Amino acid sequence: MPIWLHILIIILLVYIVVSVLLYYLQDYFLFQPEKLPKDFQFLYENQVVKEYNLKTRDGAVINGLHFKVDNPKGVVLYLKGNSKSIKGWGKYAVDFTSQQYDVIMVDYRGFGKSIGKRSQKAIKRDLQYAYDKISKIVSEKNIILYGRSLGSGFATKLASMNNPKLLILDAPYYSLTKVTGRYMPFMPLSIILKYPMPTYKWLKYVECPIHIIHGTNDKLIPFKSSVKLSKIKPKKTTLYPIIDGGHKNMNTFKSYHQTLYRILDPKKRTIDYSATSLKVEHTAKK
Repeated sequence: MPIWLHILIIILLVYIVVSVLLYYLQDYFLFQPEKLPKDFQFLYENQVVKEYNLKTRDGAVINGLHFKVDNPKGVVLYLKGNSKSIKGWGKYAVDFTSQQYDVIMVDYRGFGKSIGKRSQKAIKRDLQYAYDKISKIVSEKNIILYGRSLGSGFATKLASMNNPKLLILDAPYYSLTKVTGRYMPFMPLSIILKYPMPTYKWLKYVECPIHIIHGTNDKLIPFKSSVKLSKIKPKKTTLYPIIDGGHKNMNTFKSYHQTLYRILDPKKRTIDYSATSLKVEHTAKK
């Protein structure tokens, strides 16, 4: 056997082994959960919060928080990113409660106090279950879906299957296959990726107004992904670039909060930045 064929076989074997490892280990790369003990107490200054647990049909438990205000204009279902738990993400609820909206956040399976075997299908089913619970109490015309990073795909899927008032996407991706493909261009991701999250496909079926907010200096999910998404349903979509904003620091820009106010309450002229998350720093630490 010629030496070049030996080398080709070795390369092929290595390629197959790496592909198999990526298939089984991808959860560790895509998700960075923070787990919380069952008796953990959520505490947020100047916020009225109620904790709840939803039991799913397959035995999983989805833990969530309901940030309450008096006489709410509606409710924001906030779907967070791929890291930590709602313990940390809860500090961003002020951006909506300060505008008189209730906020509901949930932890995906394996995050915080939520338990259950994680898969794209299971998470979509969990979030639809949570949405159904909300829509029994609040009219859909008063429900806003807010998806941040990883949550943007799930929020889009929910909006495509329901009739919320608004869909707000914060640093969304065109698809997770595209995002991961930037780092592993030679791997068969369309075959091995268990979480392809094709936001662009789901967006085609969204009928409510779509608002996309994205930092122009985002190194993880490039701004151009939002530009592409905004062209899918241009008549229903508004794109808001946050100049110099990155992937984890958009809340530290006044322009981000001005954008949120413009979306949620166009008539409001002044913003009390002390009542927002402007000074909150996003950290990778648990």
